[in-house]
Amino acid sequence: MLFSLRELVQWLGFATFELFMHLGALLVFSVLVALRVDVLVAVSWWLVFVPLFAADGLSTYFTTIVSIRLYQEGDRRLAVLRLLWVLTVLSLKLVCEVLLCQKLEGQDQARELWFGLIVSPIFILLQLLMIRACRVN
Repeated sequence: MLFSLRELVQWLGFATFELFMHLGALLVFSVLVALRVDVLVAVSWWLVFVPLFAADGLSTYFTTIVSIRLYQEGDRRLAVLRLLWVLTVLSLKLVCEVLLCQKLEGQDQARELWFGLIVSPIFILLQLLMIRACRVN
């Protein structure tokens, strides 16, 4: 069973534009990972992750603008809830990306990190999504 776009927007809490922006960033990231792994391009892992970081930054900016407009229109509760939800999701995603990038680069801080610890923010995010899925009508 596939979700419709409306259901995805309601469940994830992102706007349609943000979903497509993250999908585009994931596509570019996938191409860069393939090029990096096949040693066709000799760039650092930080540059490979730039599309994901850029999508997170643009999504944060977009969410801030939407929340400010909702707040000014009088939907204060919705504005704060949307801002907190999206910032939580993006923060957990960003922590995972940064830790993974540090591990792949072999930096001293992350050399001893276990991959289960690196992806633990994603596990937390999945739990939050399950709670949100039970709450959404």
